[in-house]
Amino acid sequence: MAAAKKKMVIAAVVILAIGGGVAYWETRPTAPADQVTIYGNVDIRQVQAAFDDSGRILRLAVQEGDRVHKCQLLAELDPTRFQDAVDRDQASVATQEQVLDRLLAGSRPEEIAEARASAAAAQAALANAEITWRRQQALAAEQYVPRQNLDNAAAVLKTARANLDHAQQGLTLAIKGPRKEDIAAARSQLAAEQAALHLAQRALADTKLFAPQEGVVQDRILEPGDMASPQVPVFTLALDNPVWIRAYLPEKSLGQVRLGMQADIDSDSFPGKHFAGWVGFISPTAEFTPKTVQTTELRTELVYRVRIYACNPGHQLRLGMPVTVQIPLRNNPSQNRNTNVCGR
Repeated sequence: MAAAKKKMVIAAVVILAIGGGVAYWETRPTAPADQVTIYGNVDIRQVQAAFDDSGRILRLAVQEGDRVHKCQLLAELDPTRFQDAVDRDQASVATQEQVLDRLLAGSRPEEIAEARASAAAAQAALANAEITWRRQQALAAEQYVPRQNLDNAAAVLKTARANLDHAQQGLTLAIKGPRKEDIAAARSQLAAEQAALHLAQRALADTKLFAPQEGVVQDRILEPGDMASPQVPVFTLALDNPVWIRAYLPEKSLGQVRLGMQADIDSDSFPGKHFAGWVGFISPTAEFTPKTVQTTELRTELVYRVRIYACNPGHQLRLGMPVTVQIPLRNNPSQNRNTNVCGR
């Protein structure tokens, strides 16, 4: 009798438990049908700031934890050898510019006059050599002079003719001026010198390291006196405005969410406060939900990675922070939004 009563009590407890579970299941809170709720984390976005050239660090302008703005000076290299290279290339450019200007100017009037005088002198020398040769020829025919004198006069006449031809060619070159090929070669050489100067000036400018974006100095890796190179970053910057929230959208909600739709972001660190955001990216490829994402859906369901952008002027949303994203489905048209709306 006691055993039967005990079984009846157990059965009653089971029935009550089941009934209570059913009642809870039927009355449990459900997500509103007019919004999509997804979960994710604020993406960790960092920049490794490094110099574009190698050199010794002269000074660092910021410390860990400092907030920096885009194009703010972060560090400087010793500029001495870079300035020397600029001075050298500036001198080379100036020299080549003078060479090109001389070629473009052509022959000076004095040079042409000099060439004319040389040609006239050669003409006079030729006339005298011809007279001497005829005289020696007549004397040699009467055997008044040795044959050697006639040969010498012939050689002088031949030389005079060659000198006249040389002088006339020099006059022609002086009148025509430099060859166009020489001018083109001088132009090309000047362009090469100017390119070398621009490269040296760029290297000098690169001795200053500027912040590529707004952010916070997370790590100060090198110190003044260290040798820097493009392969070794000087600072690590954490980018926190705007922030990117990585979340995962269930496949059944894919047709309800579009790029540019507004979203509300909630964080456990700020109860009751909503951060405004918008849908900036929806992956075209499905994937399985990562284990690190805690959702109410089954882990094996296919999802699509989405990125929610949010302005963070107060810097309250921290990198890696878990958040809840709610995307209203009513009165939420797609808008053309981008990260520039955060004042970047």
